[in-house]
Amino acid sequence: MSTLEDVARRAGVSLATASRVLNGSRRVGDAMRQRVQQAAAELDYEPDANAQTLARGSSNLIGLVVHDLTDPYFAAVAEGAMRAADRSGLIVVVGSTYRDPEREISYVSTLRAQRVKAILLAGSRISDQQATARLRAELNRYLDSGGRVACVGQDLLGVGTIAPGNRSGAAALARALAGLGHRRFAVLAGPAGLVTAADRSAGFSSALAELGLPEPLVVHGGFDRDGGYDSVQKVLGTDATCVFAVNDVMAVGALAALREHGVQVPGDLSVAGFDDITTLHDLVPALTTVRLPLAELGEWALDFALADSVQPQVRHVEGEVVLRTSTRSLDS
Repeated sequence: MSTLEDVARRAGVSLATASRVLNGSRRVGDAMRQRVQQAAAELDYEPDANAQTLARGSSNLIGLVVHDLTDPYFAAVAEGAMRAADRSGLIVVVGSTYRDPEREISYVSTLRAQRVKAILLAGSRISDQQATARLRAELNRYLDSGGRVACVGQDLLGVGTIAPGNRSGAAALARALAGLGHRRFAVLAGPAGLVTAADRSAGFSSALAELGLPEPLVVHGGFDRDGGYDSVQKVLGTDATCVFAVNDVMAVGALAALREHGVQVPGDLSVAGFDDITTLHDLVPALTTVRLPLAELGEWALDFALADSVQPQVRHVEGEVVLRTSTRSLDS
C-alpha cells in the first residue's frame, strides 16, 4: 500500500506539505495542492481515517476567544457567532482573556490541542508587536494542522478578518458633532496601548483637525465602565462642550459620574460613545453613538473561518452615526 511518503515523493513536495494538503489545510497554493492530490490519486493512496480525523480537528466545536464576555459588545458578537454555528450544527465554547495577551495565546494553544474545528478571535489587538507575533505563530501552528481561524478586529494576524471601521466611524461622528455647533471636545481615549481605542481617538482628532477645530482634551483610562467614570471627572471645569468616549460602556460610566456631579446631559455637556450596544435601549438620555452590526460581526467571522479559501480575506465594516438626545445642537 502507498504511504504518505510515497505521495510526497511523487508530488515533489515535503512530507509536511503533503500532510497539510491531505488534511485539508488551506495554507497551500492551488498548484501545489493539485500536484499532491494528483499524486495521491495516481498511487491510490488511502489515508488513515482515524489519524485524518484527528489532524483535521473535525469535532463540532468552535472556540471563541473574546476580551470580556460581560462586556455587551463581546456578548453581542458571541451571540452572532453562536447563531451562525447553530445553523451548521456546531457548538461554540467561549473563553475570556480580560485583555491579557498571554491568556489569549494560552487559549489558542489549548484549543489547538483540543483540535476544535475553528478558532474565532474577537477584540482589539495591542501595540505590543512581540505579543502579536507570538500569537500569530501559535495560530500558524494550528492552521498548519488543518485548523481554521478568523478574527473580529484589526487585520494584523494573517487570517480572515472582519475589520470594523474604527477610524472612519469616529471621524464621521466628529463631523456630525461639529455640525451641531460643538467646537471644544474631550476624548475619553481608553488605554494607550489598545489599537481599537487608539484608532477611534485618532480618527476623531484627525477629523477635528481637518475642520480647523482645536485639538480635543484627551484623557486615557480604562476601556470599561469604571474607566469612563474616572476619566470624565478630569473633563469637569474645562471648556469642553462635548465628550466622546471611545466605547459605549465608557460613555455609560461617564454619564453616571456626571449625574453625581450635578452636570446635566446634554444641557451642560453633550456625551457620545461608539458601538451601539443593546443596553443603550434603556439609557436616559439616549446615547449618541456609532452603530456597528455587532451580532453580524460574529456571524461573518464564523463564515470566514469555515469558507473554502486559501488566501485570508478581509471584510471592512463601516459604522453608522446615530444622533440621539445625549448630544444637543449649540446652534439653536
